[in-house]
Amino acid sequence: MAVLLLAIAVAGCGGGGDGKDRTSSGGTTKSQPVLGASGDDKQSSETPPLGFPIFATKNTTRVAGADPIADAAGVARAVYPARTDESSPKSLVVVDQGDWRAAISAAQLMARPLRAPMLFSDGGDMPAASEEALQELAPSGASLIDGAQVIRVGDAAARPDKRRLKDIAGASSTSLAAAIDKLQTQVVGDASRDVLVAPADSQEFALPAAGWAARSGDPVLWTPRDSLPPETKAAIEAHKKPRIYVLGPAEAISDKVVRELGKLGRTKRISGPDPIQNAIAFARFSDGAFGWNVIDPGHGLVFVNESRPLDAPAAAALSGSGQYGPMLLVQEADALPNPVQEYLLDIQPGYDKDPVRGVYNHGWLMGDESAISGDVQSRIDALLEIQPVDTGGQ
Repeated sequence: MAVLLLAIAVAGCGGGGDGKDRTSSGGTTKSQPVLGASGDDKQSSETPPLGFPIFATKNTTRVAGADPIADAAGVARAVYPARTDESSPKSLVVVDQGDWRAAISAAQLMARPLRAPMLFSDGGDMPAASEEALQELAPSGASLIDGAQVIRVGDAAARPDKRRLKDIAGASSTSLAAAIDKLQTQVVGDASRDVLVAPADSQEFALPAAGWAARSGDPVLWTPRDSLPPETKAAIEAHKKPRIYVLGPAEAISDKVVRELGKLGRTKRISGPDPIQNAIAFARFSDGAFGWNVIDPGHGLVFVNESRPLDAPAAAALSGSGQYGPMLLVQEADALPNPVQEYLLDIQPGYDKDPVRGVYNHGWLMGDESAISGDVQSRIDALLEIQPVDTGGQ
């Protein structure tokens, strides 16, 4: 019997950016779930077990790319199955993988009204995984941007053949962020009330901004630690005294810059002492309509290894669709940080009598086991599981 391998929206689950299957250091093919195998089919190394727990568990789903190019393609195709008109995008974003700042800022375009997922190019080339995703998604063209099917962010991004293009130009990541925000303002019809300022030189503190941009449509603008760039200042001024939120501690963005931002609008800092706790602080934060405010059960969550920074913008569409939810970080593939475990315990679902009437958490994991191991996935699954609540015998 012919067996079809199911990849979660990538050509080769766990494959690299070229879209080809990769092998582990031991020479065996990385496991993939199998579609089309009957219960009588004997499993082998060529036909890995159906529904194995590295692909998905009851509370987690993995986008198992070996690199962010494959992960971005996987996310785009998970968010847009493209089997019907309503499950197909009007446009998508192409960003060069060499600019993580522009990629994070471009997550803003996943918000309404464009709802454009992201693919990565390798300079002027479209890697196989990105090209195949583009072909499958077949964006029809967004009327709000003159029927463009692909939004190119920066001159370094590839120009896909036979597609109507919308170019976003900028001489730097800072100016590209401002140009992305200008486009979002044009298609919405008004500037957002809120602005997020992220540290340009501390990517590990900036990563969670991508998910919020996709969820809210708020811009992610950039500043070095000690001086506010004129492009960022001008972009904020275009919002006319917005609420400004600074992501990261003083070691990433100085108090001096925060004071300067305070002249442009009411400013608040969201931070933790390290990237892990910084992401959790952002997940918990709320200020009126701004912030995830995830302090209770019933949410989506996205898990990213901070050593793969492009996985954050690759995953942003998952934060801005489906179950919506903030981004949490791990530092090592084989360890779930204690602050993350404690946070998941804080928001773990519970029920009194009937779990069917409860609420549930779900986690998306970005990358193969070199990013987040199967053991860590199992631990996350257990912490997301709804639990009976002890009511003291009542």
